[in-house]
Amino acid sequence: MKDLLSTLKISVPDKIYIKDPETSQLGKLIIENSIKIINEIGFESFTFKKLGIQIGSNESSIYRYFENKHKLLLYLSSWYWAWLEYQLVIETFSNSNNVEKLEKAITILTRTVEKDTNFSHINEVLLYKIIVNESSKSFLTKEVDNDNKEGYFQVYKRLVTRLQEMILNINPEYKFALSLASTIIEGSLHQHFLNSHFPSITNCDNHKSPTKFFLHLVFHTLNKNND
Repeated sequence: MKDLLSTLKISVPDKIYIKDPETSQLGKLIIENSIKIINEIGFESFTFKKLGIQIGSNESSIYRYFENKHKLLLYLSSWYWAWLEYQLVIETFSNSNNVEKLEKAITILTRTVEKDTNFSHINEVLLYKIIVNESSKSFLTKEVDNDNKEGYFQVYKRLVTRLQEMILNINPEYKFALSLASTIIEGSLHQHFLNSHFPSITNCDNHKSPTKFFLHLVFHTLNKNND
C-alpha cells in the first residue's frame, strides 16, 4: 500500500487555496509548521504572524497561499480526509467479502493514526490530533452553507458515501446507511476526544478502543431486523 500511496497526490479542492502549497518548498513549510503550531497552541491562538516567524518568512507570503486561517484549516481537514480515503480504497478494493471489507473500513476510519513516511512535510499523527480537537471549527460557522456550495467539503462527503455503500452491501434494506456512515466517522473523533479529555463519560480507553465500539455498534445494528 505504501508504494502505491507514494505515487499518488493527495487532492484538495482547489477553491480552498490561492496557490497550491504542494507546488513549492515554501508552501510545504507553511503546511508542515502550521500543523505543529496549531497542535501546540490551538487554532484560536494560531495566527499567520506566528507562522511567519516560525518559518522565517513574511506574513504576506502566507496570504499568497491562503486567504485566511479558516481556509488553512479547511485545507488541513480536506487533506486528512483525502489521505484517509486513499487508505480506505487501497486496503479494501481487492477484498470481495463484504463483511471483511466493512470491518476493515471501520478499522481504518476509527483507529489511532500512525506516521505515514510517504509525506515527509506532513506529520499525520499531529494532524490527526488537530482533526480530533479542531476540525469541527471548519464547518461550525455561519458560512458553512456557502462553503459547502463552493465544494470545500467534497472529500469528506465522498468518504461518507463510500462507507454508506459498504454498509448497504451488508444490508441493502437498512434505511439509515448515510446516517450510520457519518456517525461512524464523526463519532470516532468524538470518542477519541472524550478518551483524552473526558474519560469519565466514555467506555473507550486503552483496552476498549473506539474501533471495537463501532464494530460492535454497526454489525449489531445491521444484523437486527429493520422495522
